[in-house]
Amino acid sequence: MKLPKQYDAKQYETDIYMLWEQSGVFTADPTSSREHYAISMPPPNETGTLSIGHALFITLQDILARHARQQGKDVLWLPGTDHAALPVNAIIEKQLLKEGTTKHAIGREEFLRRTREFVGNSRQTMLGQMRMMGASADWTRLRYTLDEALNRCVNETFVKMYHDGLIYRGNRIVNWDPELETNVSDDEVMYEEEQGTFYTFRYGPFEIGTARPETKFADKYVVMHPSDKRYAQYKHGDTLKVEWINGPVTATVIKDEAVDPSFGTGVMTITPWHSLVDFEIAERHGLDKEQIIDLHGNLLPVAGEFAGMSIAEARPRIVEKLKNKGLLIKTDTDYVHHVAINERGRGVIEPQIRLQWFVDVNKPVVPWKGKKQSLKAVLQQVVRDKEVQIIPPRFEKIYFNWIDNLRDWCISRQIWWGHRIPVWYRTDPNGQQATYVGIQPPTDSGEGEHNWRQDPDTLDTWFSSALWTWSTLIDPELALDYNLPFEELLKNSPDFQAYHPTNVMETGWDILFFWVARMILATTYMTGQIPFRDVYLHGLVRAEDGKKMSKSRPESIIEPQTVIDTYGTDALRMALIMGVSPGNDQSWGRGKVEANRNFCNKIWNIARYCETVVGSSWSNENPVPASPADHWILARLATIQSGIGSDLDKYRFSEAYDKLYHFIWNDLADWYIEASKTDPNNQLLSYLLKAILILAHPFAPFVTETIWQTLPARDGTLASQPLVTLVTGDKKQATAFEKVQAIVGEARFIMKSLHAQRPSLFYADNLFMTHNGAVIQHLARLNKVAIGDPDSAQDNIHLTTSKFNCWLDIPKHKAHSYLDNLTKKQATEAATIKQLKQRLANEAYVKNAPEHVVMQTREQLKTAEEALESLQQEAARFR
Repeated sequence: MKLPKQYDAKQYETDIYMLWEQSGVFTADPTSSREHYAISMPPPNETGTLSIGHALFITLQDILARHARQQGKDVLWLPGTDHAALPVNAIIEKQLLKEGTTKHAIGREEFLRRTREFVGNSRQTMLGQMRMMGASADWTRLRYTLDEALNRCVNETFVKMYHDGLIYRGNRIVNWDPELETNVSDDEVMYEEEQGTFYTFRYGPFEIGTARPETKFADKYVVMHPSDKRYAQYKHGDTLKVEWINGPVTATVIKDEAVDPSFGTGVMTITPWHSLVDFEIAERHGLDKEQIIDLHGNLLPVAGEFAGMSIAEARPRIVEKLKNKGLLIKTDTDYVHHVAINERGRGVIEPQIRLQWFVDVNKPVVPWKGKKQSLKAVLQQVVRDKEVQIIPPRFEKIYFNWIDNLRDWCISRQIWWGHRIPVWYRTDPNGQQATYVGIQPPTDSGEGEHNWRQDPDTLDTWFSSALWTWSTLIDPELALDYNLPFEELLKNSPDFQAYHPTNVMETGWDILFFWVARMILATTYMTGQIPFRDVYLHGLVRAEDGKKMSKSRPESIIEPQTVIDTYGTDALRMALIMGVSPGNDQSWGRGKVEANRNFCNKIWNIARYCETVVGSSWSNENPVPASPADHWILARLATIQSGIGSDLDKYRFSEAYDKLYHFIWNDLADWYIEASKTDPNNQLLSYLLKAILILAHPFAPFVTETIWQTLPARDGTLASQPLVTLVTGDKKQATAFEKVQAIVGEARFIMKSLHAQRPSLFYADNLFMTHNGAVIQHLARLNKVAIGDPDSAQDNIHLTTSKFNCWLDIPKHKAHSYLDNLTKKQATEAATIKQLKQRLANEAYVKNAPEHVVMQTREQLKTAEEALESLQQEAARFR
């Protein structure tokens, strides 16, 4: 097939992907003797369509997978999707609200039916978009976090943790979202600055401050630091009568080091039911706890006349009452504080004490490295011992800080979508409640006993996601045999034995704690293995203005589908890795996509040139280099192929791309192909085209495979090809071409500077110039290259970068005239620099001028200094 003049991605991409799937090139083989390489794809939430962030992680992981195949490895890139309990639950509840109903009205089964229908549609859309991005995942092993096999793994983990004393049910303070009516984890709570009012009230002889007077009705403990000398007269346990919101109360003095003496008056009353800090103080001292606000965000009867009111309605009325009682001392309306928000549903968090299920992270019952340790200790050890490497390393400090402050993990959620907690309850004839914790529902029923009733709550999504790297490798059919013990299930699952631990977890830095740490926690506990050896954290993709993409700014959101429709998938993929670095956010830029569409066209045009020149003489044989250019390009290829491989092995995606880009555009297209036009080496052109298609394939799989499928001597798909066997060139010959490049480069510079049109290059008689004259003439676009008389060339411009005596037939006076012009330009720039420096040295100007004006002046100075340096370098050439 002859390649058309232009590459139109839309014509080829769908067919190319079908070709890959039909070929089976993405399918892993656990019985293979080749080195195994495994990546678990972070499962996208089934909430709609893929974002630009999803496009980034698919691109990065696909590059790793395709590169590993080129290295001859057996690759498993396991794809999947996440049931996304909280986000999906919130979407369905909003849909019901629009219909004028609720989940309670339609019942659990109907709610689940609707949810399954919604996520089923979303799943198919997302899987199609993953393929559209070129994901070379093993679709025969597609997993879903609610698969039955994964559900068994979830239940196995819960039951084992329960019997080991790591999972317990207790009354503890949790993050309650009154809007979604569920707990959320600490890591799903974000804090937003809000300007509000800070109130100072009189509480007996003390002054106390709060931004939430609606929580203070049952405050009967006044707390101060034991070392605060201002309150030395009060002893721990002292009591005193104080007038308060609804009348007098008996207050008890508590001395506790949690109080910050420097904040406010150094005294506070506590509300243990609605504050984590207050709850922990109450726990330490065995104090009473009383609920003030119900689960819907309304005040309870303890609030007296304010009972039933919402917080917003009650707060000003409570303050007014305290003011009328003479207990309001002052208000600060400029108080800025942080409000806890549920990141998923955007509801304001109301801390509540609730009977919930928790994972104990401090109990030392986990066998690891020959001793019993806590989950927290194992999390620390595997990273400290470098069993798991975090890239970039600076995130280790953040990781350890998070673990140091890790509290018991609340894993129960009051929503219906997700893995249901594998616990059942019933009451015996004597009124005693029995509890059953098991992998499967209980089957026994005693005479006169009520039926077992399963706990209505579901597990935190991150509990099931924490098992992802190994639960997805369990044999799905074996998992249905509940008579097979868990240890035997692991042992008899070929994928688990071949591919675990996985090689790398590539994901966003923003879920290091949500997911990465929890995978380490659950996997080390259940399998005795780490889940992955490396963790590569990519940054976020931000809008062009550097701000976060947001639905509140629709113009800021980049839809991958839209970009692909216009520019093609490969242009999008390479734009995403252009300049990417681990852990750093990047701004989206349409210019990068356009540049990489041009790069795809450059590869296409190289292929068209080779197709035209080589014709029917395509060969898979190793080439025989003939010219210095041949030897040079082979040396460059060896360096680049090695460099790209090393970069990708170390997750230096941008550096690898940069090497590829410059090799293809500069070394191959600008230098070698142009040089080869004087004497083409067809065998080498065939070899080089094959080499660059293979090297570029992980980055731009569609355009490279499209070209590959047109080659007469191709073997199967490009996606299945190993790296080319490198051919060694002669170093001396390669160096000779570098000398040619130096001569051509200097000649081009002089011609451009002096606007000289096709001058001739003369040289004193020598073999090098004679042998390479035709190439130099073609590359430099000279009239001719010929032997000349050095004695008659005194008034011409000689080349200085070459040891050979050669000159252009351009009179020196042209250079002198040009140099005079450069000198004038240097003087102008120097004067501008002096003026700008004087302006910036003026303190009054810097202090009083608008900030953007000062910044503009600094930019002008930088530009002028760079221009002067360039002029000086240019002038040096002609002196």
